[in-house]
Amino acid sequence: MNKNQLHKLAALGGVIIGAAAGAGVARHLHRRKIEQEASRIHPGRKGEPQAYLIGGGIGALSAAVYLIQDGGFLGENIHIIEGLDVLGGSNDGAGNVTQGFVCRGGRMLNEETYENFWELFDSIPSLDWPGKSVTEEILNFDHLHPTHAQARLIDKHGNILDVHSMQFDNKDRFLLTKLLATPEEKLDNLTIEDWFKDDPHFFTTNFWYMWQTTFAFQKWSSLFEFRRYMNRMMLEFSRIETLEGVTRTPYNQYESLILPLKSYLEGYGVDFSIKAVVEDIDFEEESITATDIYVKENGHERVLHLEEGDLCIMCNGCMSDNATLGDYRHAPDYRVDHPMSATLWKKVADKKPSLGNPAPFFTKPEETNWESFTVTCRGNRLLKMIEQFSGNIPGSGALMTFKDSNWLMSIVVAAQPHFKAQDQNTTIFWGYGLYTDQEGNYVKKKMWDCTGEEILLELLGHLHFEEHTKDILEDVVNVIPCMMPYIDAQFQPRAMSDRPHVVPSGSTNFAMISQFVEIPEDMVFTEEYSVRAARIAVYTLLHIDKKICPVTPHHKNPKVLAKAAKTMLR
Repeated sequence: MNKNQLHKLAALGGVIIGAAAGAGVARHLHRRKIEQEASRIHPGRKGEPQAYLIGGGIGALSAAVYLIQDGGFLGENIHIIEGLDVLGGSNDGAGNVTQGFVCRGGRMLNEETYENFWELFDSIPSLDWPGKSVTEEILNFDHLHPTHAQARLIDKHGNILDVHSMQFDNKDRFLLTKLLATPEEKLDNLTIEDWFKDDPHFFTTNFWYMWQTTFAFQKWSSLFEFRRYMNRMMLEFSRIETLEGVTRTPYNQYESLILPLKSYLEGYGVDFSIKAVVEDIDFEEESITATDIYVKENGHERVLHLEEGDLCIMCNGCMSDNATLGDYRHAPDYRVDHPMSATLWKKVADKKPSLGNPAPFFTKPEETNWESFTVTCRGNRLLKMIEQFSGNIPGSGALMTFKDSNWLMSIVVAAQPHFKAQDQNTTIFWGYGLYTDQEGNYVKKKMWDCTGEEILLELLGHLHFEEHTKDILEDVVNVIPCMMPYIDAQFQPRAMSDRPHVVPSGSTNFAMISQFVEIPEDMVFTEEYSVRAARIAVYTLLHIDKKICPVTPHHKNPKVLAKAAKTMLR
């Protein structure tokens, strides 16, 4: 049989099996509708179009949903190829009560600015709440667990600081206002530090400590991105001291976002390949038309040949590339060589210069790294102590930043349980440090050289819980540090041309989705950016005449601007 006959036989077999199980009639009718839509979108095509999505993060999974819902693709004709042994990209969450839990990071959602994200997940059924969508589940949970942080900044003496004032002087205000009025095209390759080089006071303000640690900016981060954040998150500017605008998922993002997406796609027969590394892509000489995808899987190499009508959508950069884990007794390795997604990006960009330039993002790990850690304990002794210290019950606070920490350490305590596998006797919390190459205040080692135990001891020093150290350590199951050399790569200073467009000029079947593509007005390091990129890719390649939710211009809203002005002056 040829390829098309096999696909048709597989589709027929799926219908027969579903009917035999007594649950296939509705699905069969829905699939026939999608198949008819596919024929309408691709008239005259003899075989069914195939879509190859390189990378298994939220961007690729979202693209697969759009291909099914709006592009008329059959699920079995969508192929998601992931180099790691698990889907989800940077949206992770794993572990158990005996070995401890781990999240490399935690994505903070936002109800007002995640326009496409909420619309997409409103079409994805919740796994835990029958009859409701993931969007309904998250927003219901968040409204029942509102955020109002009471301990945003803590000094070296363990005092919770009053952060109602941003502590701006007139020069700070002038430079911030001037930045917002400066066109983006004049900010190529500039850093935040470049802009405030004659105003060192700015980096001592409450605003800078809170804004920096909430979004993981460094002084050497891109001024371009800092400006985008100031505009896109203007709503948050007036409530940065409480982070009331943060929207939280019921569990970690892997269980709350990735698993529902995966389940939805599995229901349509989407093809998943894990531990399959895409090593190269070939293109036609005269256009950006992908012709062949080279995959290495289980030690074997295979070539996927694209026919007319097929699509290739590639993740051109992953912030969690080369992430490594340690444990209570061991520091994580620091590995910077050959980040998987950036290596592929360089290969295709060398063939087609309009596909961007990974060099500004993936060649300076000493500037783009930071380290997170997840603490798992038996019982709730430590969480109760943090609650009494901060005034926030688990899930009601936000980042607590120790502003005098040499590592610039922050922690956040989520509502418990944060993992479905947690039992009633297990509690967890998460933290991170921005300056991993600095010696700790209490543990005289660089953060990246520290074991999980040493990181916890440093934290207990900043909390001034030293007299309780013995009892606290007896409760510890594990402290899992995670070193991520490229986690801040998307914030690196760069030229406008270094980030490719989602669908580059001259492309017929190829798109790129990630935090390293250019989407006007939107801000990177967010779930919304990945979902928006996926939607742009699918709609553009398939010429779908359907509106993509625009970036809401909160920074042009007079009421928002008035609140921001008051915040700047207080």
